[in-house]
Amino acid sequence: MSILRLGIPKGSLQDATVQLFAKAGWRISISSRSYFPGIDDPEINCMMVRAQEMARYVETGALDAGITGRDWVRETGADVAEIGELLYSKQSLAPVRWVLAAPDDGPIQSVKDLEGKVIATEVVNLTKQYLVRHGVNARVEFSWGATEVKVPQLADAIVEVTETGSSLRANRLRIIDTVLESRTVFIANRAAVADPWKSEKISNLVLLLSGAIAAYIKVGIMLNVRKEQLAAVLGVLPALKNPTISTLSDPNWIAVNTIIDENVVRHIIPRLKAAGAQGIVEYPLNKIVL
Repeated sequence: MSILRLGIPKGSLQDATVQLFAKAGWRISISSRSYFPGIDDPEINCMMVRAQEMARYVETGALDAGITGRDWVRETGADVAEIGELLYSKQSLAPVRWVLAAPDDGPIQSVKDLEGKVIATEVVNLTKQYLVRHGVNARVEFSWGATEVKVPQLADAIVEVTETGSSLRANRLRIIDTVLESRTVFIANRAAVADPWKSEKISNLVLLLSGAIAAYIKVGIMLNVRKEQLAAVLGVLPALKNPTISTLSDPNWIAVNTIIDENVVRHIIPRLKAAGAQGIVEYPLNKIVL
C-alpha cells in the first residue's frame, strides 16, 4: 500500500490543526508520549514536527508533505512546493504578523533608528532581509522564546510574531513596522508532487481542508415560505450563490435553502420571519467545496 508521510505542526498550531482535520473528515489522535499520532486513514502516516522545522524535513524527503507557516518556509529557504494556503492560525482565521517592536517610552520610532543597534528574534534571516531592504545595519541575535522580556536590557528592539498584539502591549512594547505577514500553508516535497498517487492524495487533502476552513464562518439556512411571499424572503437573504428553491407537496409553499455568514444570522432570522418565512432551521456546516 502507498503511504503519505504527513507532518502535523507541533506547538501553537497543533490544536487548531487537529480540529481542522476533524472538520475535513480525518480523526487524529495525539498522545503526549509519542511523536507519531494516529489517524483514521491507513494511507497516511503522521509525525509531529515543530512548524519551524517542517519545511526542512519536507525538503529532504523525510516527510512527503506538511503544514507550517509561510514565514518558516522563507526563514529556512527550503525548496518545497506550496500546494495551498490554509487560512487559519492558532487563534483565528486571520494571518499572523512578524512585527518590529520597541519599548513604548524609548527613542526608537522607525527602522532607521536601529542603525548599530541590537535586535532579538527567532526569525534571524527574515529580519536580516528586512534590514537590507531598508538599508539599515544592525546586529540580529537569535532568541528562543520569551523575546518580549529582552528589551531594553538585552536588545534595543525585537521582531516577534503576533495575532492580536496583546502580548506586546502587556510588555509595554510598541509596534514600529510589519516585517512579514504570514499564513499557514500546505507544503510538499517536490519528488512527492511528481509521484501520481501522492500528488492526488495531497490534492484531495488540501481540497477538503480548504473546504472545512471555508465552512468555519458559514451556516446553512432552510425555511418554508408561501409563493406570494418568496420575493420578500429572497430580498432579505444574502447568499453564497443563488439559493436553492424547491416546491413542497403543497403547491402554495416553497422551500428555500442557502448558506450565509454566521455573524449575520442573528440579524437575518427576525427579518426572514417578518417577511413571511416559517419553519426556519439554522444548521452547521463541515465543508464548503467550491
